[in-house]
Amino acid sequence: MVQLSRICFRKYGNFVDNLRLYVRGGGGGMGLPRLGGIGGNGGDVWVVATKNMALKRIKDKYPHKRFVGGAGANSSVRALKGERGTDKEVLAPVGITVTTDDGKIVGDLNTEGDRLMVAKGGPGGSFRSAFEPSKGQTKHIRLDLKLIADLGLVGFPNAGKSSLLTAMSNATPQVANYAFTTLKPEIGKLMYEDYKQISVADLPGLIEGAHINKGMGHKFLKHVERTKQLLFVVDVCGFQLASKTEFRTPFEAVQLLTKELELYKEELVSKPALLVVNKMDLPDAEDNLAELKEQLQNPDEFSHLLPDNMIPKSCITFRHIVPVSASTGFGVDRLKRCIRESLDEDAAMATKDIHQDRLQALRHHSHVHL
Repeated sequence: MVQLSRICFRKYGNFVDNLRLYVRGGGGGMGLPRLGGIGGNGGDVWVVATKNMALKRIKDKYPHKRFVGGAGANSSVRALKGERGTDKEVLAPVGITVTTDDGKIVGDLNTEGDRLMVAKGGPGGSFRSAFEPSKGQTKHIRLDLKLIADLGLVGFPNAGKSSLLTAMSNATPQVANYAFTTLKPEIGKLMYEDYKQISVADLPGLIEGAHINKGMGHKFLKHVERTKQLLFVVDVCGFQLASKTEFRTPFEAVQLLTKELELYKEELVSKPALLVVNKMDLPDAEDNLAELKEQLQNPDEFSHLLPDNMIPKSCITFRHIVPVSASTGFGVDRLKRCIRESLDEDAAMATKDIHQDRLQALRHHSHVHL
């Protein structure tokens, strides 16, 4: 068992979702005092969102993780204005947040071709600077990858998230039966008859205490932020992480998952959510499901089942509760319909809001002119 978890960590270690880089703008060129010549400016350093790129490739290709803009040319008799230094581009995956070392956000790169300047080149020497050039900006930055998907799967290990994703889509996650089940984030695509596609991210299994970064907690929770909706997955027969930890009922699992999200970032709990009750092919599944539904309708009456520090502040109202069996395929088509319905509903609302805002703006505009 010990050996398995070690392999798992090593494999997961190949997936890089945070990288620290040293960036420096190029230095400016010297001015030429006797002719008033201006040195060229140093080149800037840019991060550019690029298709089919991974942070691991940057790490492998540039082991020193240093990116420096080209130096500006000196002013000379032949060229009074020195040439500008060449810019340096760091090609990064789409879905990156660039932050400074102390966590300040510099900017996001959400679509292919987005560009962000991260270090400015130094100005060339000129009359104003007594013809002395300046150095470029120097800093450390972090590239932080957050997966973007329509739906994020949320569940404790062994709830059957990977099997569910395989049953619903064309993803083939690597599945193994131990605590940190999914080895790296998997994005599956749900395909519909009218060619609509919905992306679903199955992220490494949450464990109790993820918000304090046990296991891969923060790596997981960070990715949840970018998904439009959440898909909770619980095992209808409950869940036990290891022989030393307590057994959790499906209701407790839902509450604990809610609490983990809430402790990490409270607004995550306000995202639209659906609940999948998996493994309906197991004995007693129907009785357990009926009990779970009753508990979810009156969560306050049952919260005494949990320790005080594990009771979430607010309970999630699920738009749909869908029983499924990932292994037999029961309920999977219905689940796909519910997911589609929920996302379409939100998209329609968003469009309506945009129209309302435009109308308001137009009305305001015409009143001003009257």
